[in-house]
Amino acid sequence: MNWRIAVNGAVLVVAVSGAAALNAVVADSQTQEVITKFVANDAKSVLASIKVKNEYKTGYKRSLFIHWSDLDGNGCDTREEVLKRDSISKPQVDPYRCYVVAGDWYSKYDGKNLSDRGDVDIDHVVALKEAWDSGAWSWTKSQRKAYANDMTDGRTLIAVTDRVNRSKGEKDPSNWMPPMKGYWCTFLGDWISVKARWGLSMDQSEYRRIKNLLASDCSSLRIAGWSAAPVSVSPPATTKTTAQATTTTKVAPTTTTAGSAVSTNAPNTTAPAKTTTETSTAAPGAVAKDIYPGSYCAPVDALGTYKGATYICSKTNAEGSPYAGGRARWRKATN
Repeated sequence: MNWRIAVNGAVLVVAVSGAAALNAVVADSQTQEVITKFVANDAKSVLASIKVKNEYKTGYKRSLFIHWSDLDGNGCDTREEVLKRDSISKPQVDPYRCYVVAGDWYSKYDGKNLSDRGDVDIDHVVALKEAWDSGAWSWTKSQRKAYANDMTDGRTLIAVTDRVNRSKGEKDPSNWMPPMKGYWCTFLGDWISVKARWGLSMDQSEYRRIKNLLASDCSSLRIAGWSAAPVSVSPPATTKTTAQATTTTKVAPTTTTAGSAVSTNAPNTTAPAKTTTETSTAAPGAVAKDIYPGSYCAPVDALGTYKGATYICSKTNAEGSPYAGGRARWRKATN
């Protein structure tokens, strides 16, 4: 299926593919979003769409995910919003500071009824560190903040018993499942949907455990649809390559949603590459100088030097694992 979409007077043809995805592109002069609507689908099919790769286990700090923020500006931070949403009775809320004074909660993980907010934790179904290890390490600050406070899909955050949430910690389904086995299939569906919606990967043990459960206890599980993750980015710049010089162009990070990425044109600027949010290009057959390891680059297989070492522009790291978003980066060349 193809969609024809007018953007700033031009017509784009967007191909729609995948068992469960419908893609539309909305762009203006200031922001650009990939808006994706996924329809309900068999859990096995959604699982099959998720990349399986080794986790990135360095650099995580909880402070990298700014959480319990008031993203919609209504005076309530995310924790209070979830406490209000998940209360099974009408919650009492202090209107001046949006503080849930009283409520009643049912913890689906362990089947406990709670009436003291101090006994309630707001759990990220896919924990922040698990998200980091599975791809959020390459996200922008705004993407991580959006994930940490996501109220746009009820499967991202849930109110549960504090002690159960702490036993879960940063674990994935290969080494933790809810104490109440009757909730396992729902938990797996939520886990898969969060990973797919946010473009996160799974490691081998996590994927195998989920696949085994979908083949046995949860064989008929279907996953409800969802809209795109709530992330907007500034239009990235494009690069121009000449045969006489090396050009470095600052670009905003490209948001990838369910494997789709879209970029728009913006003015070029020439400056030395300094951060991983820049893209450097090398003239064909030339060796780029003053590249910065880990920064975006073009074209693929171009060569560069940094402190006397040779680097190559590649879409995979030295172990052969693709970089997030399919973007090429400078990495040290191997023999």
